[in-house]
Amino acid sequence: MNSPDATAHEPAPRRPAMSRRALLGASGLMVGLLVMSACSSENDRLAEQAANDGSNYVAGDGSVQEFAPEERGEPVHFESTLFDGSAVDPARWTGEVVVINFWYAACAPCRVEAPDLAELHQEFADDGVQFYGVNTRDTQPTAEAFERRFGIEYPSMEDRDGRVMLAMTDYVPPSAVPTTLVLDRDGRVSARILGIAEPGTLRALITTALEESSQA
Repeated sequence: MNSPDATAHEPAPRRPAMSRRALLGASGLMVGLLVMSACSSENDRLAEQAANDGSNYVAGDGSVQEFAPEERGEPVHFESTLFDGSAVDPARWTGEVVVINFWYAACAPCRVEAPDLAELHQEFADDGVQFYGVNTRDTQPTAEAFERRFGIEYPSMEDRDGRVMLAMTDYVPPSAVPTTLVLDRDGRVSARILGIAEPGTLRALITTALEESSQA
């Protein structure tokens, strides 16, 4: 008679219990993964919001419209307030070429063009070209965090009530975010970019405004 297998009744080996340190490490890893997932979801949400922002403004296609001096309308006029609390109106840039950029922090195209705008601001500083942002959605902390991230040193106006956007429809409707306008030394719109402002294109538009001013 064959004897039963001696190992048949031996208990299965027990899995070693996880130490407290290992449990904490695993918990930390799980929390980290959840946070990363949340951040990714938030970024996706912001990108979707930028593309389908639910407002009356749609993303531009980067199209450029230039206006010959004889085709330009009246000098633009509006009053607003910068995020630092100071008042702003066209008297601040009388006799200077001006770049006005409409933006908000969750706008994906705005994030793409922001570093280029910051560099162009520095590039044309010695020429007296003034840059202003018009923020259509954000509170001051959100706008300032965006500016710090992308090294933007020119000021922005708070326009959540849409006053500046509405005022500009009397001249050249922005109709998209982002939109970038170039004003000549007379304060008239000389060019408009709907959508991302390509640095080479915007540089050429600013240079044109400067050169025609010097030839006048």
